[in-house]
Amino acid sequence: MSYENILWEVDGAVGVLTINRPKSMNSLNVATFNEIANCLDSEIATSDVRAIVVTGAGEKAFVAGADIHEIHDLNGQTGVEFSALGTGVFERIENLPIPVIAAVGGFALGGGCEFSMACHLRIASEKAKFGQPEIKLGLIPGYGGTQRLPRLVGRGRALELLLTGRMVSANEALQIGLVNEVVPHEQVLIRAKELAAQLAAVAPLARKAMLDAVRIGADQSLRDGLQTEVSLFGYCCGTADKNEGTGAFLEKRDAVFTGK
Repeated sequence: MSYENILWEVDGAVGVLTINRPKSMNSLNVATFNEIANCLDSEIATSDVRAIVVTGAGEKAFVAGADIHEIHDLNGQTGVEFSALGTGVFERIENLPIPVIAAVGGFALGGGCEFSMACHLRIASEKAKFGQPEIKLGLIPGYGGTQRLPRLVGRGRALELLLTGRMVSANEALQIGLVNEVVPHEQVLIRAKELAAQLAAVAPLARKAMLDAVRIGADQSLRDGLQTEVSLFGYCCGTADKNEGTGAFLEKRDAVFTGK
């Protein structure tokens, strides 16, 4: 399937989704969101990909934000529709049964920062910059920034970044828990693909159960979250992969997981 605003490539068990609008610093518009949604439906759902890397084309930006030209023309109703579109796409990414890693090689601002936070893990170039500058435009984040940022870095830190709109460096992002790792600029995509390949090789049913446990538990009380974990642990115990994994450990050999 051909796209105008994104690229989709498969390298073994790893899919690489590239936002391909370098002239506009990979800004997100309606067409790009729709192409991402189509990619999720037609490419990812029908392939053998077991992990995904998301990145941006060019040297300057991962995603520099939403397309300000489109935002400028929004009114109250169309603003709701534009926000709901992006929020829905990012929720689908967050809810995928396979891990998604953001390879952030430049600016991740506004919708770009929100995009990275919708991914399960974030690898940042030492040149990366993160921020939610919407308040400087008379706006608030529209794709989950007010919700995911506090969950990652804490309420007080998130409010400071949201209310000031300031950018943070890759190293500060690492210190506050916004990213998982910082690497030299030329290594960011390489490292993200290495990690994706590593995660693609783990037991597939346990991998999905792990993602589900963390995602579902985040919206539950501790007691309910523990029960979610109990249930998913039991599910894993009933799989052939558990028998293979524990048997391989006892027999001192590498496990061969089949997703059954």
